[in-house]
Amino acid sequence: MKIFNTAVTLEYSLSFTDDIRGEILVDVGSGPTLYQVMSGCERFDRVILSDFLEVNRRELQNWLQEGKSSIDWTAYFKYVCQLEGRSSTTWAEKATRLRSVVSDVLPVDVHQSFPLSPEFLPPSGADCLVSSFCLESVSHDLLSFNHALDNISSLLKKGGYLLLIGALGESFYMGAPGLYIPVVPLDESQVCASLKASGYKLLQLCIYHLPPDMKVGVDDVTGVFFAKAKKT
Repeated sequence: MKIFNTAVTLEYSLSFTDDIRGEILVDVGSGPTLYQVMSGCERFDRVILSDFLEVNRRELQNWLQEGKSSIDWTAYFKYVCQLEGRSSTTWAEKATRLRSVVSDVLPVDVHQSFPLSPEFLPPSGADCLVSSFCLESVSHDLLSFNHALDNISSLLKKGGYLLLIGALGESFYMGAPGLYIPVVPLDESQVCASLKASGYKLLQLCIYHLPPDMKVGVDDVTGVFFAKAKKT
C-alpha cells in the first residue's frame, strides 16, 4: 500500500489542490486500480476509465457493480479523504460519488494515434488526463514512450491538464515468475524533454526516490515522478 499512498499523496498535493476541474477526466491505463481518480472524481462531471487488458476492465466494472470487486478500496478512500482534510468516515460518500460519475470503462491502446474510440469524447477533447505507471511500462525505448505520449495527447483539449505519474530508472518489471518485461528507463531530464516535445508546458515536477525497503525485486525502479503539465 505504501507505494500507492505515495503516488496518491503526490497527485493530490500537486494537482487537485488547485483549480483543476471541468466536464471530462480521462484516466489512461487505469489497470484494475482506482486510487488515481479518487480526488479527481469530485472535480469533474464525468470520469472515463480505460485499460488495454480486458481482465482489468472487468475488475473495474465489478467494482462499479457494488459488492462484486475482488479488491477492497476502503483504506485508500479513507486515506484520500484525510488528504483532503475530511474525516475518514466520509469515505463511503466519496465511493458513491466515484461510482456516479464513471461513465465508461473503455479499451485503450496508447500506441495507436487515437487511443480511445473517438465517439466517447467531444471533438475538442477531455479537460484533463491522468495516467499512472502506464506509458513507460508499455514502451520498450524512449522513442516508443514519446510516441505514446503524443498519442494520448490527442485525447486532451488545448489548455487541458495532464497529470502523469511514472517510474524512473526502471529497465524491467516481473510479469510472472521468471518473466521479465523490458521497459524504458526514464530519467528526470527525459521526462521534461518529452513533455516539451509533445506540446506541454511543465507546471510542476516532483521526484520521489525509493528507499531500500521499497525495492523488493519485482522491478529495478529507482524513483517515481509526478508531472503536472498544460497542453499549449
